[in-house]
Amino acid sequence: MADNDVVDTVHGPVRGTSDGSVRSFRGIRFAAPPVGELRWRAPLPPDPWTEPADATAFGPMPVQPPNQIIVFPDGVSQSEDCLFLNVWTPDSARPGDDLPVMAWVHGGAYMFGGTAQPLFDGRSFAHTGEVIVVTLAYRVGALGFLDLSRLLDDADPNPALRDVMAALRWVQQNIGAFGGDPDRVTLFGESAGGGIVTTLLTVPEASGLFARAIAESSPATSVYGQDRSEHVARTLLNDLGVDASDAASLRGLDADRITSAGMDIFSRIPHDDPGTLAFAPVVDGDLVPQHPPAVFARGGSLPVPLIIGTNRDEATLFTRMKSPLMPVSTEALAAMTADLRAERPDLDVPADAEIAGAYSGLRAPARGPAISRDLGFRMPTVWVAEGHSRVAPTYLYRFDWTTPLLRLLGIGASHGTELPYVWGNLATSRKDITFRLGGLRTGRAVSTRMQSRWIGFAVDGVPAADDDSAPWQPYTVPERRSLVIDRTDAAVTDLDAEGLSVWGTTPLAFP
Repeated sequence: MADNDVVDTVHGPVRGTSDGSVRSFRGIRFAAPPVGELRWRAPLPPDPWTEPADATAFGPMPVQPPNQIIVFPDGVSQSEDCLFLNVWTPDSARPGDDLPVMAWVHGGAYMFGGTAQPLFDGRSFAHTGEVIVVTLAYRVGALGFLDLSRLLDDADPNPALRDVMAALRWVQQNIGAFGGDPDRVTLFGESAGGGIVTTLLTVPEASGLFARAIAESSPATSVYGQDRSEHVARTLLNDLGVDASDAASLRGLDADRITSAGMDIFSRIPHDDPGTLAFAPVVDGDLVPQHPPAVFARGGSLPVPLIIGTNRDEATLFTRMKSPLMPVSTEALAAMTADLRAERPDLDVPADAEIAGAYSGLRAPARGPAISRDLGFRMPTVWVAEGHSRVAPTYLYRFDWTTPLLRLLGIGASHGTELPYVWGNLATSRKDITFRLGGLRTGRAVSTRMQSRWIGFAVDGVPAADDDSAPWQPYTVPERRSLVIDRTDAAVTDLDAEGLSVWGTTPLAFP
């Protein structure tokens, strides 16, 4: 291997590999193993090393239950020791080049996912020569989002958020050696990753760790207080047969056992309390000092430029999978709004009849998913844009493009369907049926435009396409300009007027 494949980091040298166009460094340790006494603790720096560490293969993925959608490549293991990151650079990148950096946080409902997913291969970004890509790992499920801080004196709330921040600090300290600019880091993520992005935008301690942000399909209001998180913690203890006075014994339990119990709770909580999640960021009064929607509403978020948006048909995939994460039945939606009124009497939650009337123009099977989509994803995104646009340039989008087959199946532009286009990794598997009825040529054009806009934003804060596509203007009130991404892009004014007329401009969120 060439000497160029070895890069010195503050912890020790790492050896990657090059394909002649892109250099990749996979499985770089950025924190000590979060095991034993470090379980549910903030991550610590790793022990230094002197010989080049192998960075040609992904590190272990976070421990998690099986999932029918998220599949990892052969040879990638799972471990509680999972805090590794990956770097893709143009082959020509050298220290001093100061290329902008795009740091990715994967999704997975705060329960699943990892950086080894083939979809998140950074070559398609790095081969352009314009950016460096870093994909960040964090602990998921009960090991990453369980808040034991009221039951264990030395437990830190929000360990997963702290993992992401530790990885971003690594980027600040090391990316210059790979040819990157630490002052031009764009933090981007989707779903749970998008939720981490919007949450960190309200965390004072995250100031300076990234200069721009992109949040795709963020469940921005799904951040809860410690009363709710303590209930989840006590439920897990009870399911594991551990007394609250002996919570420290959890550190001696097998990680798989904790993960299995966490999966049971992950499924139960949204069924028993529609509209809520068992595991999510927590308002702990310390790292996350205030409820993020309230911070955005008062214009208190970090003043960094932001792209934020959702997909037109967010809920269809959840509905098809009969997932409890998004309530779609009349009974579940009624229970959710009743609970919201009871728990947040300070909010003006629309009456059920008013909500039903607003969606009466849809066919009956589509009403529940549309309501859930708007209250779970679209309106939280609009509420973030309303507040954040007062402190920094904010660009709102809606992704509408879908292929003929996904349209025929009733999936449409569902949750996560924008990801292959953002990453430029279309039809990467024979099992992928997305383009079976055509649409690949158009899909590639959509992908080219999206990557151009995402890269342009990372370079200079302007999400412009390379062609003559519609210019994307910042979101401002009262114009409320947005971009609709479809076969061709369209600049639209007041795209969410109907949603705002129903749900209002004050964020609706559980405490």
